[in-house]
Amino acid sequence: MRVAIFSAEKYERKLLDERNASHGHELVYVDALLAASTASAAVGFPVVSVFVNDIVDRDVLKRLAAGGTQLVATRSTGFNHIDVEAATELGVKVVRVTEYSPNSVAEFAVGLLLALNRKIPRAYNRTREGNFELDGLMGFDLFGRTVAVIGTGRIGTVFARIMAGFGCNVIGFDARRSPEFEKIGGRYVGVDEMAEADVISLHCPLTPETHHIVNARSLAGMKRGTLLINTSRGGLVDTEAAIEALKSGQLGGMALDVYEQEASLFFKDLSSTVIPDDVIQRLVSFPNVILTGHQAFFTREALTTILQTTLASISDFAAGRPLANEIVVGLANT
Repeated sequence: MRVAIFSAEKYERKLLDERNASHGHELVYVDALLAASTASAAVGFPVVSVFVNDIVDRDVLKRLAAGGTQLVATRSTGFNHIDVEAATELGVKVVRVTEYSPNSVAEFAVGLLLALNRKIPRAYNRTREGNFELDGLMGFDLFGRTVAVIGTGRIGTVFARIMAGFGCNVIGFDARRSPEFEKIGGRYVGVDEMAEADVISLHCPLTPETHHIVNARSLAGMKRGTLLINTSRGGLVDTEAAIEALKSGQLGGMALDVYEQEASLFFKDLSSTVIPDDVIQRLVSFPNVILTGHQAFFTREALTTILQTTLASISDFAAGRPLANEIVVGLANT
């Protein structure tokens, strides 16, 4: 089956070609993000594969459907970039990667927390310049601290288990309770009790209900000096409000692997250009902010599973088999 693949990096293409040997699809790589202006590149392709920063809204889906696309396969677990209701109306099926190594993201979140708390990037830069002073590098013991996990699905629960191993008091906030989270000692709390947390880590999907779940009001209600970690979706955090909280000291530090306006920035080398995004420029100017480029998922195990699952879904579609990973309207948030 002919598949137009948008936003695939070199490392993905190599693995996709290797894994596709057992599927036999015709993979055509498009060197662009999917958007209304680039949707014409998918004309004649029954399957289109996308990633997190591709735009798959109603307008784009109309163009895809008119060009013969019948399946959109996103190489991600999150699908907030896809208008699933519009796809259903247009007769376009949508599949995702329902799960991959939760350890990849959870372990990276822990790494960000350690780097932020113990000022590891600042120490690394200092010693490379021959500066071995410790002033300004003091952190705090995680042992005995309260760590809040917002979103206790597979990734959030793995993160919580690691934090429990550090001797932290783990609390959680989620509309659905996870027996596994409670089994490791996690305790569910209400929004008001989140003020107990010394660390807050976000592991929930981006939905209309969770958009800007971290905002001026919630930041004001946090314990002064709280550390915030986000390896989920950029839209969970009101970036402007977070910047104000950093400036006032209400937020003690922030580590982000995702960013609200990342689509025009991430997965590109912009080191020789002037970046016009003033907000991200302000973020990287803070000594207590760590920003990485959406790499938390990026382990060999996770990427292999993501690509293999995507190809398997395409093969099921080509063979007319049921789509185990299909996103169904009404069940999309389950």
